[in-house]
Amino acid sequence: MEYMNLGRSGLKVSRICLGTMTYGSSTWRRWVLDEAESRPFFIRALELGVNFFDTADMYSNGLSEEITGRVLREIARREEVVIATKVFFPMGSGPNQRGLSRVHILNAIDASLRRLGVDYVDLYQIHRYDPDTPIEETLEALQDVVKSGKARYIGASSMYAWQFAQALYRADQHGWTRFVSMQNHYNLIYREEEREMIPLCLAEGIGLIPWSPLARGFLTGSRKREDWGETLRAQTDDFAQSMYFKEEDFAIVERAAELAKRRGVTTAQIALAWLLHKPGVVAPIIGASKMHHLEEAVAALEIDLSSEEMQYLEALYQPHPILGHS
Repeated sequence: MEYMNLGRSGLKVSRICLGTMTYGSSTWRRWVLDEAESRPFFIRALELGVNFFDTADMYSNGLSEEITGRVLREIARREEVVIATKVFFPMGSGPNQRGLSRVHILNAIDASLRRLGVDYVDLYQIHRYDPDTPIEETLEALQDVVKSGKARYIGASSMYAWQFAQALYRADQHGWTRFVSMQNHYNLIYREEEREMIPLCLAEGIGLIPWSPLARGFLTGSRKREDWGETLRAQTDDFAQSMYFKEEDFAIVERAAELAKRRGVTTAQIALAWLLHKPGVVAPIIGASKMHHLEEAVAALEIDLSSEEMQYLEALYQPHPILGHS
């Protein structure tokens, strides 16, 4: 396993992050694994050197945090793992149980810590941008979360570059805690982040921890033009079906599959290797529902792509509408 500093912070994380949206309750999403099915993935991740685990309060309505915290407490010392969670999406029906207001952030961090069963999280992330709350209110609340010892660092997730630039500027202006990471939507078939967000993050020393690095399974090569694919996730993931499945997306996957065959690896590993070669990318967030998903992701760290292979994979890309900000 390789480890890198998360942005300009001193926090060192494994170059593969295990995302835990897949672990919780199938009543939330049909493809989600329950606790007994999830446990082996945490164990194997630690065996492979993964120290970085990403969850969110809204995954399985809090159950993902409970499972993540419970299993990690049983199999690892707290200082050995980096636990990240997120705040923004509704956690109840009330108007103050969502968004990035001061009241919701301060309530949400306490609730997340209770579910995780820990005194602090290593990385506390705003899951989306909240246009209804002044950014200064959000940043000052996050500053208080860090200064109270409930989070070591703060991160952000999908938004427009101008919104993130404003947040960084306001934090610097007031001397508040700065974001160290951006969890953005970035993969071989969705590269709109390369236009503005990634150059901003490179200039500001922000580490990239992309979500959906395999395009919700599309980059495994298992999706089909005519019927979405054979897996339960492929058939029931309306979000993925609305984001990908363009003809040019299939063409790029076919190139990745061709290169994978020549290299004797999987299509998914080629897609991950491409992402791991991109500037600023620290740790793609991997969702694993089968053990080989996790093991192949870690093995992708050993694939060294040439500049010609990188260009071959990128050559067919066509612009996409902005996806993943809401």
